[in-house]
Amino acid sequence: MSRTLTLAEQLISCPSVTPDDAGCLPLLAGHLQTLGFACETMDSGPATLRVSNLWAKWPVTQTHQAPLAIKTIVFAGHTDVVPTGPLAQWRSPPFTPTQRDGKLYGRGASDMKTSIAAFVVAVEEFLAATPKPLLSIAFLLTSDEEGPSVDGTKIVIEQLKARGEQLDYCIVGEPTAVKRTGDMIKNGRRGTLSGKLTVRGIQGHIAYPQLARNPIHEAVPALAELASTVWDQGNAFFQPTSWQMSNIRGGTGASNVIPGDVTIDFNFRFSTESSAEALKQRVHAVLDRHGLEYALQWTLGGQPFLTTPGELVVAVQQAIAAETGLKTELSTTGGTSDGRFIATLCPQVIECGPPNASIHQIDEHIALADIEPLKNIYRRTLENLHAQALAAQA
Repeated sequence: MSRTLTLAEQLISCPSVTPDDAGCLPLLAGHLQTLGFACETMDSGPATLRVSNLWAKWPVTQTHQAPLAIKTIVFAGHTDVVPTGPLAQWRSPPFTPTQRDGKLYGRGASDMKTSIAAFVVAVEEFLAATPKPLLSIAFLLTSDEEGPSVDGTKIVIEQLKARGEQLDYCIVGEPTAVKRTGDMIKNGRRGTLSGKLTVRGIQGHIAYPQLARNPIHEAVPALAELASTVWDQGNAFFQPTSWQMSNIRGGTGASNVIPGDVTIDFNFRFSTESSAEALKQRVHAVLDRHGLEYALQWTLGGQPFLTTPGELVVAVQQAIAAETGLKTELSTTGGTSDGRFIATLCPQVIECGPPNASIHQIDEHIALADIEPLKNIYRRTLENLHAQALAAQA
């Protein structure tokens, strides 16, 4: 068994349902400390829902004649997993890593404990071969990504900003591939902006509509306009911004009562062509134009971020091509990730991980054949960034 597979199985054995780390981070800190990393816990949140966070950094000893600007690469990920679902539907226990039919089964096998194991072993191999690299290496790991994501990476980034930490590159180990590790990486993500709209009317008997005011009837034309609005055209990296309703609630449960209000939940997934504030203003303009009496609560889940092709993207693309022969596709599709927090401090953030077809599902798994190539891609990326630093020095 490879060291990556062994560590992945150890992590899967920890029942770390969000936000419980269940011992993953102490296990990883032990590995990193043997490599010379300084490990720091940054736990956060209430005692009953305590979130575990680990910031680990490999110190660089300056041994060169002239001062060099040493750049820092961060490997970021989460140890928490989603709940298992009905245990009886799993072919093997979700927290007992099981190899079957060329695959490793277990909750977190794909999202994203194998990526974290691959991070650690890749760094171990890189430092063994390059004991004095022109890079600083860090790990940012949390147990609060699958949950509210308020006491995890977001908190660590705030603390790093407060003490003036500088980050240059970040690889998030989210499962980004479609069919084979390396066929797709994420070089950005759309922003997410949610709204809870309540339109008020006057409740009354449905047989006497002249004595009531139906908020559903009043809201429908405005909702139709919002649904048909073109918010932007997107760009070379992003799909156009989308607006979708996720829930409509109104009525008393009786068929003969006009409700006094109706509530609509909706969400924007927005590109870098739109801002959250501009989208809010446009929504309010539509609602006001339709003369609605309403209340609207906004929740900004994350700003969009984009890493245009440059040092990190090139290093990862070259690593993937050398390891797999694939020409990787750059994408910004999908949901959000902790990359949205890291991008506020780190200018180059990408996500690179194994195929995502089974994530959050019963019998989550990763192909055994994907594990070593994933680790090698991470190691080759470090080698490529080190080579870039050497070339810049020359």
